[in-house]
Amino acid sequence: MGDALKARSPLRVGVVGAGRISGAYLRTLPALPNLSVTAVADLDETRAAAVAASVPGARATTPKELYAAEDVDLVLNLTVPAAHADVAHAAIAAGKHVYGEKPLAATTTEARAVLAAADRAGVRVGCAPDTVLGTGVQSARAVLDAGQLGTPVAATAFMVTPGHELWHPDPEFYYRPGGGPLLDMGPYYLTALVTLLGPVRRVVGMASTSRPLRTVGSGPRAGTEFPVEVATHVTGVLEHESGVLTTLVMSFDVWAGDLPRIEVYGTGGSLSVPDPNGFDGRVRLFRAGSGQWEDAPVRGGYAGADRGYGIADLARSLGTGTPHRASGHLAYHVLEIMESLLTASGTGRSVAVTSAGERPTAVPAHARPEAE
Repeated sequence: MGDALKARSPLRVGVVGAGRISGAYLRTLPALPNLSVTAVADLDETRAAAVAASVPGARATTPKELYAAEDVDLVLNLTVPAAHADVAHAAIAAGKHVYGEKPLAATTTEARAVLAAADRAGVRVGCAPDTVLGTGVQSARAVLDAGQLGTPVAATAFMVTPGHELWHPDPEFYYRPGGGPLLDMGPYYLTALVTLLGPVRRVVGMASTSRPLRTVGSGPRAGTEFPVEVATHVTGVLEHESGVLTTLVMSFDVWAGDLPRIEVYGTGGSLSVPDPNGFDGRVRLFRAGSGQWEDAPVRGGYAGADRGYGIADLARSLGTGTPHRASGHLAYHVLEIMESLLTASGTGRSVAVTSAGERPTAVPAHARPEAE
């Protein structure tokens, strides 16, 4: 089933997984003119019904019925990371496009199988994060593309927090395979870095697990201990194909920090990039010889974007026959970077990243996801 058969407007979206993150998407999707939410499914039927009731025109159903539904063109996969591949395969087998929460799958082996199945079926795979499509990262990219930083030589990226169990009532999945600070938050930072600086060809890294047990800190299960199965502090260096070296720190072991989110350093100055877990934010530029930081103007990105704009961008691309930006192939490259970092931390050696990652096309200023 090719793109031509699926380039409908609006593109009809069925949501699988009615947990916490679904609210962020469902605040956005109904307002996008080239998308329509038609169905919501969850293993918990009561939860699916409650979420569907909040979306005009949507109905609650089971996952199996959603995959087979004639009024679903794309399956939005909001399940836990361990289920990402299974849900994607079920949707693809039914001839549906898939857009999933990050990571694309728990492992690159699973992710390759998803992309191969989609190629055979002639459907598209998209994947979060789509935060890089907003004005924050895109305006920073415009600074780089205009040569205002000279030649980029290095970058830093930091995400430090004491852990999601402090606020999430069911945090166990963050500490199982497919979770951890790198696979949970790394996609925001790494997708931004690839968007800004291009693909990565090699990594070195180290990782640690500070505590074997964590404690649920909120909700009805507060005080419940659970085991930690992943590294909770990961640090590494990424060598981009351009030669730029990025230093990365991802941690669930830091109580407080005053570190920048992302900075890029070039022969002609420095660039401060806003939080890649958001869509906008202040972009600051320090030019060599200026002696001070200055705010960079908004020069690209979807203004007012929120979670779900990557799906609207995918729907637009179906109509134009062009690549979508928050693609499965970009997500695969990011997943391979993360997996390679963990492999490097276990072996003490550098690890090559073999996937052919590409910078997605820039989002122009004043663009709308339904038409550029």
